[in-house]
Amino acid sequence: MKKVFEFLKKEIMLTVAVLAAVVSLFITPPTKALIKEIDWHTLGTLFMMLCVLEGFKQENIFEPVINFSKKFKIMATLSLFLIFGVFFTSMFVTNDVSLIIFVPLTILLFRKGDKEKYILPVISMENIAAIRGSLLMPFGSPQNLFLFGQSNTSVWNFMLHMSPLCVGSGILLIIFVLVLYRKNVKEEFKTVEIEEKKEPVSTKIKIRKIAYLVLFAMIILTIVTRTKYWPIAVAIVIIVIAAVNIKLFVQVDYVLIFTFLCFFVFSSSIAANPKISDVLNKAVAGNEYWWAIGLSQIISNVPASIVLYPFTKNFAGLIYGADTAGLVSLIGSLASVINYRIYVREYPDKGFKFIKTFTLVSWAFFIIVVIPGFFLSRWKFF
Repeated sequence: MKKVFEFLKKEIMLTVAVLAAVVSLFITPPTKALIKEIDWHTLGTLFMMLCVLEGFKQENIFEPVINFSKKFKIMATLSLFLIFGVFFTSMFVTNDVSLIIFVPLTILLFRKGDKEKYILPVISMENIAAIRGSLLMPFGSPQNLFLFGQSNTSVWNFMLHMSPLCVGSGILLIIFVLVLYRKNVKEEFKTVEIEEKKEPVSTKIKIRKIAYLVLFAMIILTIVTRTKYWPIAVAIVIIVIAAVNIKLFVQVDYVLIFTFLCFFVFSSSIAANPKISDVLNKAVAGNEYWWAIGLSQIISNVPASIVLYPFTKNFAGLIYGADTAGLVSLIGSLASVINYRIYVREYPDKGFKFIKTFTLVSWAFFIIVVIPGFFLSRWKFF
């Protein structure tokens, strides 16, 4: 029991999700209809993505990108490369995975290059890059994956509507980097050698890499085509991974999947209660943008999207708000929490300093983009 409490204390979001699901079942008793209302499609797709992305991490799929970063000799250009490395990779491998790839690399490079004073502002901008880069694609973040699955819009229409936020954020990030190095834009970075274990690439490793890349392409195709045969895709992922590396299943983030499931139960139960549903319909409709930003600061943007979707009239307002919420606080996005965990693992006594710098940089960005995002949310997806 003690281990259970320690686990729940560590996984705060899961704890909140479980409590919310349990409470909601007292409000609306479970029925067969409730089980049907759970978005099994999103859960299946999320499971596939998490499996393959775990494979990417284990097999160092992005090693060529990491090696390329060692060639930069100017701090501003190195920072831009790292930040936009997060920005663009987050579009395809989700925002949290992109941070897991680039934040440790940033800390390692800057520490060895005697540039530790820049670590916090740069990884704070990498956090912004992960949040704002990932919004372009339907599979860039968990909330996008869910909301795209609920909508009837095409991938191209989705990207069209998200592109102004994405492009504008990219330009703003460049300005932020120039401001950071305003005293000396050409400040030099001493190239450092990072010790690497050179091991021959076995045939098994090559097969695993190819398998993960092929599976990833299949998953993207499954999402884009909205095929009703997605359960077959899930089965293929399970069979292939079991064949090439069955141990990978142990490392999959089941906590995130179960958190999704609990919030689906909560959302469906609340929506099924006429009185609560009526109140939320009146409160949320027309104010989706602000509700998404506000509620995300309590339960994060992924569960906020799940909870608010049934009461949403303006899809654009909900998704723009959910993709902006991560700029307000650590709680606003699970990606931000991951970034924080990576940093405090290296600097255990500097957690408050991280929060201070993160909040300052993120709020500077948030203040600039929040109002344009609100007006843009009036541009309806369909």
